[in-house]
Order: sequence, then structure tokens, then C-alpha cells
Amino acid sequence: MDWKHEWKKLVLIAGIFLACFYLPVGGARFDGAVMEALHLVKWYAREHVLLCLVPAFFIAGAISVFVSQASVMKYLGAQANKVLAYGVAAVSGTILAVCSCTVLPLFAGIYKMGAGLGPATAFLYSGPAINVLAIILTARVLGLEIGIARAVGAIVFSVVIGLLMHLIYRKEETEKANNQMAMPAPEVVRPLWKNGLYFASMVGILVFANWARSGDVRAVFLCCPGGLTAYNVEGTLLNTGTDEVKILDTKGQTIAIPREQLRDMEDLEKTSLYERIYRGKWILVILILGGFAAMVYFWFTKDEISEWVGASWGFGKQILPLLLFGVLIAGFLLGRPSHEGLIPTEWVNRAVGGNSLRANLFAAVAGAFMYFATLTEVPILQALMGAGMGKGPALALLLAGPALSLPNMLVIRSVMGTQKTIVFVILVVVMATISGIAFGALF
Repeated sequence: MDWKHEWKKLVLIAGIFLACFYLPVGGARFDGAVMEALHLVKWYAREHVLLCLVPAFFIAGAISVFVSQASVMKYLGAQANKVLAYGVAAVSGTILAVCSCTVLPLFAGIYKMGAGLGPATAFLYSGPAINVLAIILTARVLGLEIGIARAVGAIVFSVVIGLLMHLIYRKEETEKANNQMAMPAPEVVRPLWKNGLYFASMVGILVFANWARSGDVRAVFLCCPGGLTAYNVEGTLLNTGTDEVKILDTKGQTIAIPREQLRDMEDLEKTSLYERIYRGKWILVILILGGFAAMVYFWFTKDEISEWVGASWGFGKQILPLLLFGVLIAGFLLGRPSHEGLIPTEWVNRAVGGNSLRANLFAAVAGAFMYFATLTEVPILQALMGAGMGKGPALALLLAGPALSLPNMLVIRSVMGTQKTIVFVILVVVMATISGIAFGALF
């Protein structure tokens, strides 16, 4: 036996054996972390896969099949006009309003079709970061200053990070541009307006199927046993009595608020456009879906549909397993909001007080590895700020968190490689840290 080639396998097997031998099963924190991982991946599968990721996979598949490389290269390619390319990439987040995981199939689609690294990574950051609703909610709940800072920071970040990625890999991008020059222009199969309407219908299904509101009322009260903290609950009012108010929150939990702890309660506006869309969202989805089905039936051949479904399946099998594995690990280490994983939340709270370099860097790194569903970062930040988190670290987490996560990183690596992924993550963390320090010094 050639032990020179077998010792690595021996070390790996021995390491796995020792890990199993000393597995801390039975310990309260370890067992709790395992349950948190399972709870989080169950929630993710229920809330994000069918309505978020599946439509995104079909959009990504359609991009790779029906959008010509010439079109992608014209607006986002290595030779594209830089102002146009980064403008298109940066504005995408205001249209899509997706989370850090839902944007991944779309990013993979445009990158593989020939988009330049700079515009592609600007799109990757902007998709989840420049979310108009999240920015408005941030300003309303956490304060106007931090809401404005988040909006400005996210827009600037998307462009600056894209430009830096382009400069760091400019030699590779130049080679890509030269190769794109030699490619012949593809034949136009159908008019641009048909493709535009087709994609608009899929984006409409993705947006309206995930349209959500926070409930009927918003209540702010004081809690908790470890020290008084302002706590925000949104949901449906069950009943109001002389001693307490009961609210069914957005997670399906009944919250009983003692009257003496209730600071404020307001009715959410029922006549707003946002609320009207929420009430009729499934009618909108069905109408758009009907139009989409008609377009597919009349405008596309069986071969095109088969190729589209095959491309969508390719993105699904590449991305979904990595995402679910990443969500499991994130849940195991950090838990869900208001639940602890392996890492105690008090460690996090202690680490992000004040406005030091360490506090801002820790907030940016923690935000980059945590998973935030769209809008959940706001109540999490509210609780952390109530526990003593500084405004600077709060902004750092807001700028790094929604755009990155551990599941997100695993998928990005599979699309553009380990080195580019590490550089992208470092750029986001460093810029978020610097922005946090600057904001904390000013406010």
C-alpha cells in the first residue's frame, strides 16, 4: 500500500471519528443550536423556495436562453458604456426588491451570459441592498438619519464595489472584452417588446407573490426581564382589554402586552396603495400568470420551452442545495431572530456597543455571515440598538447584512470562483466598516 497517497484519507477519517466521538450531544446549547438550524431551514423552505427562488430560477433560465449575449454585452458587458452599465446594475434593486439569496440565480444568469464582472457584482449587491421598502421601514423604525444613510450608502456601494472588482481583475476583463469583440451578432428571433413583456410578467409574478404587509397594528412596548428595552411588534390585533393587549404577530405567535408596558400603538393605514395591492395580490398574480402562460404558448416553440426549463433546472440544482446547507449552518451558529444558536447573542450585543473600529468591523462581519430575509434586518437592529448597539455598527450591519450571507457566499463561489468571492466579501465588509465609523462619528 502506498501510504504517501493514503495518509490524507487516514487523517480525514480520524478527524471525522474524533468529531463524532466528542460530539456534545445532550448539552443544552448544542441541542438548541441543532434545533435552531432545523427550524430556520424549515422556515426558509416554506417562505422562500416556492415563491421566491422558483420564479427566480425561471427568470435566470430565461435570461440564459432568450436574452442574446449581444444585448447583455451592450448594456452590462466588459465593453459597455460604464455609466450605462453601472446605472442599470445599481437601479435594479429598486425594481426587484429581492433578498440576498433570490438575487443569486439572476446574477448567475447575467454573469454567464457575458456581463462584465464590475456591473455583475454591482447588480449582485444592489438587488437586495437597494430595497425601497426596506429603506423606508428603516427610516421609520430606526430613524431618518440611518434610513437616509442606508439609501445613500447602498447606491454608492453598488457602484464603487463594481468598479473596484473591475479594476482588481482588469486584465481578465480586458481579455473578456477582446473575446466579445470577435463574437458575431446573434440572429434576432422575436421583437424586443415581446421579450420585454415576457420578462416583465415573470418579475411581476415574483414581486407580487411575495408582497407582504406587517399587520393591522404596530405596538411599541417595554420589555424584558434582563433590562428594559423598547420592543416593536407588528401584526393583527386580537383583543384589547383593561390589563393587556393581544397581537398575533407576523410569525404567527400571540403576544400579550401588559397595559403598563404599552408605550404606543397605531393603526396601519388600510387605504394606502401598498395595502390595496396586498389585499388583491393573488388576483394580480393570477392575471399576470394567465398572460404569461398565453405568451409562452403563442410566442415560443416547444424546443425553446424545453431549453428554458432545462436551463432553469440547471440553476436550481446548482444553487438550491448550497443555499439550504448554508441556511442550516447559519441557523446552527446564530439561530433565528429572538432565538440563540451556538454563539450567544449577548456576545454579539457586547461586541457592537460604541463606535470603535472593532465594533464596526464585528457588526459588518457578523452581518455578512448572518442570513436576513427581506425586511427582517430592521426589527433585529431595533432590538440590538435597544440593547446598546451604536448607530455606526448598526449602519455597518445594514450595509453588509442584506447583501451577503453564508448561503449567499457559497453560491457566489460556485459562480465566479473562490478568489473573486473572497475579494467581493472583503470589499463589502471594509466599506461597511468605514461607513459605520464615519456615520457613528457624525451622529
